[in-house]
Amino acid sequence: MLGPAPGQGPHTTARYPSGMARIAVIGAGMGSLATTARLAAAGHRVTVYERAATYGGGVGRFERAGFAFDTGPGLLHLPAVWRDLFVKTCGGRRDGTLERCVDLVPVDPAARHLLPDGTDLLLPNTSRAGVTAALDAALGAGAGERWSAMLNRARQAWEATRRPLLEDTLAEDTAELGRDPYPARRGLLRRGSPTLREMAARELRDPRLEALLGSYALAYGYEPGAVPASAAVLAYLEQTFGVWYVRGGGMRALADAVYRRCLERGAEFRFGAEVTGVAEKDGRVAGVELADGSRADAEVVVRGVPEPGDAGVPGGLGRLVVLLALRGGRPAGTAHRTVVHPARPADPLVSVLRPDDAALRPDD
Repeated sequence: MLGPAPGQGPHTTARYPSGMARIAVIGAGMGSLATTARLAAAGHRVTVYERAATYGGGVGRFERAGFAFDTGPGLLHLPAVWRDLFVKTCGGRRDGTLERCVDLVPVDPAARHLLPDGTDLLLPNTSRAGVTAALDAALGAGAGERWSAMLNRARQAWEATRRPLLEDTLAEDTAELGRDPYPARRGLLRRGSPTLREMAARELRDPRLEALLGSYALAYGYEPGAVPASAAVLAYLEQTFGVWYVRGGGMRALADAVYRRCLERGAEFRFGAEVTGVAEKDGRVAGVELADGSRADAEVVVRGVPEPGDAGVPGGLGRLVVLLALRGGRPAGTAHRTVVHPARPADPLVSVLRPDDAALRPDD
């Protein structure tokens, strides 16, 4: 189908200045949508080919009996990335910023943690002093100071990787990115970089703090004993830039807004169109080949999906999502996110998301 997914509103077509490229984007996940919006805003003629019936990739939605659920990530981190996207693609419109397109609200407390020993810990959002005080109150004096010192070292890892990974064009020589930038304290006889678990044991010196740090990696599907110490940057990012929620539909509402921006800038979408290969002519890209046997011409092809045969993340873990619709009102004081830490290493980490969002339920 050429145009938007069913029920997603009218399709718009823009005129493109001569000399701009015809670009084919493979996949309509969030990264592809962001790329499409930027390229279309620059005047290129962009067509997105998505084998599924809709956009968003892992940012999906399930609806039943008046309830709606995010089936992918339910919370947003680093909102500045999306603010930049909307500003750069709004065409100068004041109503085109992120906050004008979605209702982005901070989540406070950032999380309630039920630690393995039964400790009930509430961590405030974007307050380092508040986190330090909460850790001291729950785990004893000095816990907050050790956690804060670890975050300060994680900040150095963030500063070392922020520009090459998020802001600049990736350099041809990526050898520097293969080194763990976390400035962990090492013994004289120690060689190599420690894992996140090893670093936590040495620097935090409290099994409860170790479990807390490990949960940030586990939430992304990473095993703390298999990832480097620089994975501590995940905790730094959340506690520095905050935890955010898109009210009025969850993260899927963000996908809807980015998709609308692509249409406003003149991008076209073909859903149910599986790309089977990239066509070449005279050693250059010439377009994409589709499963129905047709070919679409393009001077540039952007692959927004994994290459065939790509391996998964080393140390990656499986995930199971359970969607629950409950009778009765939402109890007062319910945390948006509760993290239940495993009592044994073999048990799973359980993250419970309970957003207070009228758009996701039939009534109160």
